[in-house]
Amino acid sequence: MRAWIIALVLLLTPVAASGEDAWQDGWDAYNRGDYATALSTWRPLAEQGHAEAQNNLGDMYYYGRGVPQNFAEAVTWYRLAAEQGHAKAQFNLGTMYAFGEGVPQNFAEAVTWYRLAAELGLAQAQFGLGVLYYQGEGVPQNFAEAAKWVRLAAEQGYAEAQYNLGVMYRDGEGVPQNFAETARWFRLAAEQGDAQAQFNLGVMYHNGEGVPQNFAEAARWFRLAAEHCEAEAQATLGAMYAVGQGVPQDYVQAHMWLNLAGSAGHATAAEARDGIAALLMTPDQIAQAQRLAKKWIAACPPQ
Repeated sequence: MRAWIIALVLLLTPVAASGEDAWQDGWDAYNRGDYATALSTWRPLAEQGHAEAQNNLGDMYYYGRGVPQNFAEAVTWYRLAAEQGHAKAQFNLGTMYAFGEGVPQNFAEAVTWYRLAAELGLAQAQFGLGVLYYQGEGVPQNFAEAAKWVRLAAEQGYAEAQYNLGVMYRDGEGVPQNFAETARWFRLAAEQGDAQAQFNLGVMYHNGEGVPQNFAEAARWFRLAAEHCEAEAQATLGAMYAVGQGVPQDYVQAHMWLNLAGSAGHATAAEARDGIAALLMTPDQIAQAQRLAKKWIAACPPQ
């Protein structure tokens, strides 16, 4: 009878959550903005050597969430996780060295940590290592090596790497110049919403490089980039509306896009806007274009 009672008591006694359960509780709290709970949950785990908690604690110190922002403290926690082979922490620590945040700027150290994370397959680290090879920071400049690492990240679907690999094919840096490959990588990044890729894919359609010349398709990609506040795309789309290239001629739309680009500091667009207004538009059309531009200003405030 006594043994049965003991067994029953043990069954009913609450069991402490495992490290992974506690980490998940912290993650749930973090995602709902309850940083105090996340901190109190993750800190004991981090102090016990839980690499994911150490990395996340580093993030909290880096961004100042639940604690005062403190780059040096962020470095401490990133390093503890990185030394356990945590790829994201290795990348984060490399980035701190690359930008000199919490540690003296040291590109050689950035290369060391990026490489460890890159070899574990982390796309951000592969791209970061490629950039350092491209720029010759921490390693001898080597475009072929840069292209190798950027490609690995691009093949994982990392949009910034896809765009930059396209640029390397366009410029023949580290790879043979190939406009068709440029267009392919630009398109992959553009379809993920990368504004620079959208604009540059538009340029390729406009000029017929790597793709058949198609002004309507060029205008489509320029519009997507323009809606992402890319000033050069806004200026180009405005010019296309002014002359009816790939889009119906429409001075109101031309003025609106040129106005947005001009507000972002694009001097040529501002001059074109004023010229169209003075020579080709009625006061009512100008007022309409200005009203339309105001709706975009909130989304694309002047820098």
